[in-house]
This record gives sequence, structure tokens and C-alpha cells, in this order.
Amino acid sequence: MSAPHPTIPVSHVLPRAAALTNWEKTKNRRFNWLVQCIAEATGTFLYTFAGVGATAAYVLGKISKTDGLGSTYSTCKSRSLLQVGIAYSVGTVLAITTCVAISGGPFNPGLTIHAVVFRGFPISKALRRVLIVAQVLGAYIACLLVYAQYKQLVDSAVDGLKAAGVYESEMFTPDGPGGIFGLYVTPGSNLGYVFLNEFVCDFVLGFCIFGVLDPSNHLATPTTMPWLIALAYGVIVWGFAPVGVAANAARDLGGRFAALTLFGKGAGGGAYAALAALTNIPAILLAGLFYEVVFADHTRGACPTCPSPKISLIGLLPDSHQP
Repeated sequence: MSAPHPTIPVSHVLPRAAALTNWEKTKNRRFNWLVQCIAEATGTFLYTFAGVGATAAYVLGKISKTDGLGSTYSTCKSRSLLQVGIAYSVGTVLAITTCVAISGGPFNPGLTIHAVVFRGFPISKALRRVLIVAQVLGAYIACLLVYAQYKQLVDSAVDGLKAAGVYESEMFTPDGPGGIFGLYVTPGSNLGYVFLNEFVCDFVLGFCIFGVLDPSNHLATPTTMPWLIALAYGVIVWGFAPVGVAANAARDLGGRFAALTLFGKGAGGGAYAALAALTNIPAILLAGLFYEVVFADHTRGACPTCPSPKISLIGLLPDSHQP
């Protein structure tokens, strides 16, 4: 095995102004926990901003029957799933690659709780850093910004539904304006089957994430890791979103709160709201337990360049990043 390359501080390559250098020292010493919360919020923001923006283009194009709106209007449902899945996947890659070095990058309450239960991440630090609150806040802000950017088209679509007398039946559905921000199921859906769909999807997603993050998995390097995780998210959207899937409690709660803020209590989502917000947490925990018991083998050799980035992504930050 070749000797590891020496670490060269970034400051030796890219000098900074003295004021920024002094602020960086203060930030790392006193405000590191806040920076990590901001990074978690930013990562969830990017993932949500990308996916909700693509959803808005499709839904509003379909309602207004405007060909070319977002280059997405089509009566073909599979086309909308393709674009939305790609958007969420790319958003996931951007979130991981830009924020993981700061916060550890769970961007998902289920993964944060998994780090506490299985990886020894101190619950006191998880609570102090209010990481889950930051994740939800990032999704909430993303949804509000997408609404502001699409406001005229959203308002026009809402007015159109009211004029057609179908506001109550279509507003808070996957194909309604409310469905851009909050997650809903098709009216008449059996919530038992929706729960099964959500649980299976979240379990598969969690299993894939833990497999990719395994330091002994030499096929998944830090370079390919974001893309593999993103593709796993894409598979869930492309294959199972029509049944109803949230896959991330932060995305669901942030979008739900945004819809309630924008459209009132009718956006609550009923019984499905609890299902969407909570199911992914036990599913991810079970996936983590399954991987640890059956697949994990700590006697295998770790990839020399893999452990640090991979460990940080499941919520265990390097010691130098912990306050």
C-alpha cells in the first residue's frame, strides 16, 4: 500500500484576507455547531429546491396546458416522473458534494437518528445542534422560495381550479398546486398499501445508502458515492412515487409546513401526513440493523481513501469538526 499523501492546508494554496482568517478561527472555536446546522439546512434546501422546482414546472404546465412550461408539459405521467426523479437526484448530489464536509451530511432525520442509535453519535450533540430542525427548515425555505418564483403561475392555477369548481377535489393532490409543495396521495388510495410502499422504498433506500457508505466497499469511492446515493433516490421516484412516497421526513415536513403557510389548514394531508413524516425513520433504522447484522464485516480491509468521507456522511464527524 502506498504511503498517504501529506495534508496541505488550503490556506497554503488559496490565501485569504486577514479578516476572513480571523473570522474562520472564531467560527470554528465558538460557532461550529451553528455552521453545521446551516450546512444541514443548506443541503436539504438544495435537494428540495431541485425537486420541487421540477415538480412545479410539470404540475403548472399540466394545469395550464402550456406546452413548453419548463420544457416539461406533457400528458405522459412517466415523463414527469423522469424529470422530477432526475431533479431530486441532481439535488442530492449537489447537497452531498457541497455540504458533507461541514455537517457530516445526513440531510435526513432518519439517518441522523440512525447515527445516534447505531454509530454512537451523542444524542446530546444531536439535540444541541438541532440538526433535524435545521433539515426541516431547509426544506421549508426551499418550498417558499419556489412558490415565490412561481407565484404568478401558482395563483393562476389556483384561480383556474376555483373557476372550474374543482378546487376542493384537486388542490391537495399530487397533480394540484398544493402537491407541488406538500406530499399527498391520490384520492381514494388505500393507506395500508401506501404505507407498505413507503416502508419498502425507504428500507431499500437505506440499505443502498449503508452499502455505499461501508468503508470496506471499494467499489463505492468518495467520488462515486454521491452519484450512487442519488441514483437510489431516483429509482424510488421513478418507480414508486405514483403510489405515494416521501423518503425523507425533512422534505415532507418542510413541504407540509410550507403548504400550510401558503394555503391554510386544508393542506394538512390528513392521516397520510403522519405516515409520510414518520415511516421512513423506522424503515431506515431497520435497514441499518439488517446491513449491520448480515452484510457488515469489520474484518475486511478499508478503502484507504474512503473511511473519512464515508463516516462523516452517516453523522460521525471527524474530531476536528466537533465542538
